[in-house]
Amino acid sequence: MNIRNLLCTAAFCAVAGLGAGHASAAESQDTIKIALNEWTGQQLSARIAAELLRKMDYKVELVTAGGLPQFTAMAKGELHANPEVWDNSITDIYTNGLASGELVNLGDLGLKPRDGWIYPPYMAELCPGLPSYQALYDCTQAFSNAETFPDGRLIAYPADWGTRSQQLVAALELPFKAVPGGSEGAMIAELKGAIAAKQPIVMMMWEPHWIFSQMDLNWVEWDASDGNCVESEESRGKACGFAQAHVNKIVSASFPDKWPNAAKFMEKYTLTNDEQSRLIFEVDQDHRPIEEVVAEWIDQNKDKWSVWTAP
Repeated sequence: MNIRNLLCTAAFCAVAGLGAGHASAAESQDTIKIALNEWTGQQLSARIAAELLRKMDYKVELVTAGGLPQFTAMAKGELHANPEVWDNSITDIYTNGLASGELVNLGDLGLKPRDGWIYPPYMAELCPGLPSYQALYDCTQAFSNAETFPDGRLIAYPADWGTRSQQLVAALELPFKAVPGGSEGAMIAELKGAIAAKQPIVMMMWEPHWIFSQMDLNWVEWDASDGNCVESEESRGKACGFAQAHVNKIVSASFPDKWPNAAKFMEKYTLTNDEQSRLIFEVDQDHRPIEEVVAEWIDQNKDKWSVWTAP
């Protein structure tokens, strides 16, 4: 069942039939505050949305926000929107906010995500049995370092992104220590350094990301699962790994009432894996300013976004 339909507030449903267009006198003149999270992909999604809303004559501010605290801020009306929320790395603040109507889901951004544990192919020589996660029980020392020995070392997502890897390691009684990555950049730097030196590494990672077009990487594989993966019910022999995300556009409860045409724009706004991966590469590897990359995408895709912003 479509959660967006279930959780649609009366205020939002009332504006759903209005035509999208530019900010009008009937709309609030307050500034729309859009969350900027830590990773490059989300920052690109947020900045593109911000620039297109500015073209619609809205005042927009980009506000740096933690992946978890942002939902409290949105529920309070201190932040108003995040166009890229991965719904498998969230807490009760998010799910309860949707259920109560303090947060509103304006639909899927269009990304087709995957996240899980990755490793370079040479690790299969040191750990026969990969890609099955079961092999990790017999290969802990192949993945260990001085800090974790005799346990293996797993690089998890940064602490602010949640503790899913830590919880899975505990549930499976896997003899690994899940160490939070410092940031996306720090994780990528460690991955590149380990591969260059052919050092042991296993890491939580996600798609879309440019890294998969530049490096040969394998995914750890899990037990077959009937239906959705329920992470809280896993054990060795019944391990589905990670519930795969939907990437949603989330706004505060007040957003559709205050800025109905902006809400219609957000409903229509989409990006593909290929689009975002190319943009991430431009920023992270070609070291171009993110503002320049966003401006270029907008300049080259007017036929696409003009439909989203048209009156």
